Amino acid sequence: MSRTAIIAGQGGLPAALAKALDDPLVAALDGFMPAGIEPHIVFRLERLALFLRELHQRGVGRVIFAGAVRRPRLDPSLFDPATATLVPRLLAAMQGGDDATLRAVIALFEEEGFAVEGVEALAPELVPSAGMLSGTADEGMARDAERAAAIVAALGGVDVGQGAVVAQGLCLAVEALPGTDAMLDWVAATREGAGGVFYKAPKPGQDRRVDLPTLGVDTVERVANARLDCIAWEAGGVIVLDRGAVVAAAESHGITLWAR
Repeated sequence: MSRTAIIAGQGGLPAALAKALDDPLVAALDGFMPAGIEPHIVFRLERLALFLRELHQRGVGRVIFAGAVRRPRLDPSLFDPATATLVPRLLAAMQGGDDATLRAVIALFEEEGFAVEGVEALAPELVPSAGMLSGTADEGMARDAERAAAIVAALGGVDVGQGAVVAQGLCLAVEALPGTDAMLDWVAATREGAGGVFYKAPKPGQDRRVDLPTLGVDTVERVANARLDCIAWEAGGVIVLDRGAVVAAAESHGITLWAR
């Protein structure tokens, strides 16, 4: 049976996946080291063709992308001849936004013969199905969650973000390039009052094998600091890291966790 490679970025997801898989090879993009695990390989995009060749040599047959990365600056002096032929294609995809870039990267791996899998396929326990993980949702939360879901769908349609904060029907913030943490910290620093819903979902039409939104204990703490009372998300579309600790943190703050 072929080996699975975790193409790792920052955060705790690569380590969580490594625990769920049988002897995975962890390969981290240079500059975006995962937390809690030591990669077997550190690679650069300028050497992508050589990296793909090494994966074959190590018996890898399928890959899973996990963790956060930003678009790295490319050093033209480091390109090997094979990778240089891929550059125009990658640069063109980058001009189209994050989704276009991810689709281009997936296509490159698939053309090289690798099966690209998603978290839900290899570690379904990390992607909760519909239900309440903690607390209950009242009518106000339900209305705010519905409003936030519509906002996130609109944002995702233009490849902007995967999250929004809504309180009493009013949008307090939306997620953009700075990310979820920056959005929640901004809400905490600027809002008046309390209550409301933080909502996350994949972008419409997104390839769900990559870049699924992720929630963890740190998210719960930031939601509490922002004086929100609910975290809601699209069931089957969001990764929850260390579910037991997330539920415990939410319960300690009286925060509802709702997979819609």
